[in-house]
Amino acid sequence: MKFKKSMVVVAVASALLAMSGGAMASGFALIEQSASGLGNAFAGGAASAEDASTVFFNPAGMSRLEGKQVVVAVHAITPSAKFTGTGGSGTNMGGDAGGTAFVPNAYFTMGLSDGLKFGLGLNAPFGLQTEYDAGWVGQHQALKSSIQTINVNPSLSYQVNDALSVGAGVNYQHISGELSQYGGSILGTSVVKGSDNAWGFNVGALYQLDAATRFGVSYRSTISYKLNGTITTSLPFANGSASLDVKLPDIMSFSVFHQMSDSYDVMADVSWTGWSSFKQVKVLDANGATISNTPENWKDTLRVSAGATHRYSDKMKVRAGVAYDQAPVPDAFRTARIPDNNRFWIALGGQYKSSDSSVIDFGYAHLFVNDSTISSSNPAPTLQGSYKNKVDILSVQFTQNF
Repeated sequence: MKFKKSMVVVAVASALLAMSGGAMASGFALIEQSASGLGNAFAGGAASAEDASTVFFNPAGMSRLEGKQVVVAVHAITPSAKFTGTGGSGTNMGGDAGGTAFVPNAYFTMGLSDGLKFGLGLNAPFGLQTEYDAGWVGQHQALKSSIQTINVNPSLSYQVNDALSVGAGVNYQHISGELSQYGGSILGTSVVKGSDNAWGFNVGALYQLDAATRFGVSYRSTISYKLNGTITTSLPFANGSASLDVKLPDIMSFSVFHQMSDSYDVMADVSWTGWSSFKQVKVLDANGATISNTPENWKDTLRVSAGATHRYSDKMKVRAGVAYDQAPVPDAFRTARIPDNNRFWIALGGQYKSSDSSVIDFGYAHLFVNDSTISSSNPAPTLQGSYKNKVDILSVQFTQNF
């Protein structure tokens, strides 16, 4: 029974590491941190500095904001993942493993003194969920996979001179996860839950080349966790605890923003995510002994995007953008918990100034996700087939200036 219990720990703990990777950016990382940015497919995120959401994308951008500002946004993210193939007995393909999740974020900025600004961000950099119908052919590998993060990000920016500003912030982040799978008639459905808190940082710089053009660069650090979890099965004496180290990747972005005329802006962005930091999954039992040390094969990814904004009037803007986003999981190592693949974004959005101090932004994006294949035998029986994937995102944001 100890062996069976160890196998449950290994399976769900390995999946928890996988779930800690990318989302509506690739995997399960959440780039959806502002509705104003969504309309441009987040192109120019480190250089636009249009509102207080720059706390997340590049804290140096706070130098462009005047007075005090509060931004509140919510994003309805609806991924779809439909499996077709073979696994265990029966013909239940699991339904649509996706589902709508509502992801909020909020930001505040204010001036402290000449050239010095303060900002605070509350957001969820990683998250979302997959869940299959009970009894599906892949139930031995995955039923529910859920991860949530809550991030608190106080930041400062400083205007070095007329052209250059710099910024930095600290990130206090909480992570929690729940994973389940069918362990057979004896163990029944096994469920693991775990959580932890950890610290990270983000830095950035913004350079104004001339009156129309600026460049931004930003970096978000890795965040390392030691998740402590509990395992629950149908057999009380098979239940217990386990832990594993999780290292979320670092991210670097380079952006450019250019005002072509009084009516048009264009922007572009290249972002790198260091998924190759996932070299192994080392699972420990309650006594600190190694249960499993499994190599991983995630790869670094690039995301490229371009966008444009048209100002119809002082009150109205219209936005558009496109992006290409690589997935970190090679085809040979894809799991039912994350049937992810490369995706192409098309985004539209707009802004309406309801008053001199109040602004409403909205955005919509459709992500064309490449069909993905899977052939996974961990654990048996082998799950083999393909997924049809897509994602829809709808966002709305309210900004109040004081």
